[in-house]
Amino acid sequence: MPHARDKVRLPIFLAISFMSVLMAALTWVCCDAVAATPDFRIEERSVLPMPSTAATRGQHTLTLTLANISGWNEAEIRAATTTATGILAQCGVRITETELLRIHVPESHREFHTSRARELAQALSLRKPTVYFAAGTRQRPAFDAEAIGRGNSRTRPELADTVWIARGARDLGLVMAHELVHVLMDSGEHDNTPGNLMAEDTTPDNTRLRAAQCARIIDTGTRNGLLQAGVD
Repeated sequence: MPHARDKVRLPIFLAISFMSVLMAALTWVCCDAVAATPDFRIEERSVLPMPSTAATRGQHTLTLTLANISGWNEAEIRAATTTATGILAQCGVRITETELLRIHVPESHREFHTSRARELAQALSLRKPTVYFAAGTRQRPAFDAEAIGRGNSRTRPELADTVWIARGARDLGLVMAHELVHVLMDSGEHDNTPGNLMAEDTTPDNTRLRAAQCARIIDTGTRNGLLQAGVD
């Protein structure tokens, strides 16, 4: 007849074996998760010199973060920023500080795609609005650039107040200004009035903004904390 102590040997052995398997599984999951974490690194920061214009009554200031995630030519980004600055000035918006970041991003995240862009934006947590200069886009339909405001980011909150521009976009400075206006207005609306910046097709002739558009930029951009009131 078995002794009482013999009855507990098998359960203890099974428990020890189960714990060993569990620890091995947890170790594998942990190590696999660490190995799968994308390598996002800010390699260089620089502040772009902005035109030294005096603040005037009624102006609002805007600070930008420019994220170069796919090896864009930085001179091209600087020129586009200068163009965008001049266009936004017609609405009394003055870009006072622009930080340009060169960021190491794995090949898998260099093109715009919602799920991977969310990972990137969440990991970097950059000051907004942020303009990302990407290698391309995997979104369908494919656009040269995409703006994500508050209204179209409810299912992707990490991307709120960001712009994504694919390499090869024509009229880069105009595209940058156009998409920033979408973000500042928190609107995807277009205006096909001749010469209007917010026409669906970006061309060198489309640079103007109507008074009502400027008012919405100021009102919504300020309310969302993207613009700061200048001189009262």
